[in-house]
Amino acid sequence: MGASAETVSAGADGRNSNLFCEKPVDLVHLARYTLGSRSLEREVLELFLTQSAIYLTRLKEAMTEKSWHDAAHTIKGSAKGIGAWNVVASAEVAEKVEGKKLRSKRENVVAALEDDIREANSYIESLLADG
Repeated sequence: MGASAETVSAGADGRNSNLFCEKPVDLVHLARYTLGSRSLEREVLELFLTQSAIYLTRLKEAMTEKSWHDAAHTIKGSAKGIGAWNVVASAEVAEKVEGKKLRSKRENVVAALEDDIREANSYIESLLADG
């Protein structure tokens, strides 16, 4: 279904350039992660919807490098659990930004991550609506 996470390099806009996923969530990975339990898949996807919104807000509101890093790291971990590889890649980029680069690239990095989360969440919502 989706690609596995590879080495990621960020372009000028903060987006990854070496990772391509066919779908925003790797359903094969998710099924392995949940041992094929449909109810657990649903629960994990619903949790991602909630957590991604909470931690994206925390990332946007981060006042310190530590709070920025913690929010990006949490998003990355949640995304890995469901196989949202594009979100993982964007969160990894965010996680690595620090110092002067954090001030100058913050908006672009947040926008890229927000786009990937929006795409994943839209896909998840369609999956949950179907069944």
